[in-house]
Amino acid sequence: MRIRIFVALLCVLVAATAQAQDKPRYGGELIFLIPSEPPSYDGHREGTFGMVHPLAPSYNTLLRIDPTDRTGTRPVPDLAESWTVAPDGMTYTFKLRQGVRFHDGSVMTSRDVKASYDKIIFPPAGVTSMRKGSYQVVEVVETPDPHTVRFRLKWPEASFLLSLASPYNWIMKADILAKDIRWYETNVMGTGPFKFVEHVKGSHWVAKKNPDYWDKGKPYLDGYRGLFVSSSSAQVAAIRGERAHIQFRGFSPADRDALVQALGPKITVQESAWNCVQLVTMNHERKPFDDKRVRRALTLALDRHEASKTLSRIAVVKEVGGIQVPGTPWATPPAELEKLAGYGRDTAANRTEARRLLREAGVPDGFAFTFKNRGIPQPYEPIAIWLIDQWRQIGLNVKMETIEASAHVSYLRRGDFDVASDAQCSFVVEPDIDIQKFQSPGISDNNYCRCKDPVLDDLFLRQARAIDPEERKRHLRAFEKRLLDEEVHYFYTLQWHRIVPHNAKVRGWTITPSHFLNQQLDTVWLAE
Repeated sequence: MRIRIFVALLCVLVAATAQAQDKPRYGGELIFLIPSEPPSYDGHREGTFGMVHPLAPSYNTLLRIDPTDRTGTRPVPDLAESWTVAPDGMTYTFKLRQGVRFHDGSVMTSRDVKASYDKIIFPPAGVTSMRKGSYQVVEVVETPDPHTVRFRLKWPEASFLLSLASPYNWIMKADILAKDIRWYETNVMGTGPFKFVEHVKGSHWVAKKNPDYWDKGKPYLDGYRGLFVSSSSAQVAAIRGERAHIQFRGFSPADRDALVQALGPKITVQESAWNCVQLVTMNHERKPFDDKRVRRALTLALDRHEASKTLSRIAVVKEVGGIQVPGTPWATPPAELEKLAGYGRDTAANRTEARRLLREAGVPDGFAFTFKNRGIPQPYEPIAIWLIDQWRQIGLNVKMETIEASAHVSYLRRGDFDVASDAQCSFVVEPDIDIQKFQSPGISDNNYCRCKDPVLDDLFLRQARAIDPEERKRHLRAFEKRLLDEEVHYFYTLQWHRIVPHNAKVRGWTITPSHFLNQQLDTVWLAE
């Protein structure tokens, strides 16, 4: 059985290499699966793949990550045609493409770019911006003329270009934002390669080719249809039955093997490290989770190293990691990581200490609480089952409540939980972007622990401003230790591993470590 699967995998990987030589073909409708509905239509407000996958093709960003770059780290022009950086690193000037039109026919100018970034960086009261914490460096956004945008910074920041390539930073129409800054939460209208047609909740999302797209010759597809399917088995059945071409997020190892065995050369498999990890957030405004001894006990209970071996066989998880993807330049070496709470290999000693901390904090044996889990099977369900079993071994009685995926973030935002699943999934491996969410609420709109920590806020800024790599590493280690060990505001479970088996007809799409990238679909085409 394993030999057959290996041979089939080898065949499809060879086929994938050969596909790179093919000439794009026009026409056809791409059908892809989306395991989650969009919580809203506003990319500045949300951070879910259920929003990015159906909506991103209707928009452009100032810069984008090169859609052919498997590392997902190379920024290239999108609406910006070119840019310059001042010698002191404090001013970035972008020249915009001319003749770009919104889907309503109006011309896009620097005014639209400024209005979009002002909404992201300086949102008015009552308007949520998921990424404003990534742009503390920006002093002001200026528009010297209709085709030029200038960002003036407070200090030099090496990651600034990457942050501008965020796939969520859609350029919206200034006139619309001026009239109703929340209009885009329920409406779609950008400059992208595809125009929105309809969204039927619980069923599908449809968009058609933009015939007036500024990048002449693109897109190749006539349109696309996204099908909302939450069940993993139903997703696999749809790919296997060729009723859908692809699910861009990822499948489990077992699902991959089943599809390869069933479809052979009709399937192509792409795999990558995944800059995504399931987190556990504890509500610091609810007892006993306001006590860091209790939070520390919850992370000490986990045998992450054994889980890496067992769960990686059934779920889209793999490595034991901290605040950066293991093996990448800013990641903590394993020997150092093992000094943090819950990362040491003496599980018995860790759990003894966890029980002691619970007693000291006055938490009785058999204490019960509810873990609110996001309603997506992979990897949330197996990780939650594992967490509950690990906590049982230190005398806790935990019940899982599964929340529909699009509603889950609303529970987190309003603090309607004791302990809950969360995730940190970034579009690029870069500390400024990967850890910005852990800044205090008010700086970050997606820190759900409801905990203010000025020490963490200061460490974030120190690492962001550090020019010397070794100095930056020191600040990152201090940030990680305070977040995961000293205060345990949040904790990490296991790093994800991305596996995308798809119909071999799908060409022009390259996997990266982020399931938010390469979703404009302008480079994608269908072979006959």
